[in-house]
Amino acid sequence: MSTSTLVRPREGRMIGGVCAGLGRRYNVSATKVRVIFLLSCLLPGPQFLVYLALWALMPAEHRGIPAW
Repeated sequence: MSTSTLVRPREGRMIGGVCAGLGRRYNVSATKVRVIFLLSCLLPGPQFLVYLALWALMPAEHRGIPAW
């Protein structure tokens, strides 16, 4: 199931749902996105900070259930 918006899904999360959301958005397996992210962490760069920023900026998926 593919959606056109970039959101963190409620199901299929491991930590924050960023990789699952990216996989769903671009019609790629969430596992592949996670493996690519882990491999990219071996290289120098701000990958972990980008993940944290996406976690903070990507909206969570809403199901129409009120949050009491």
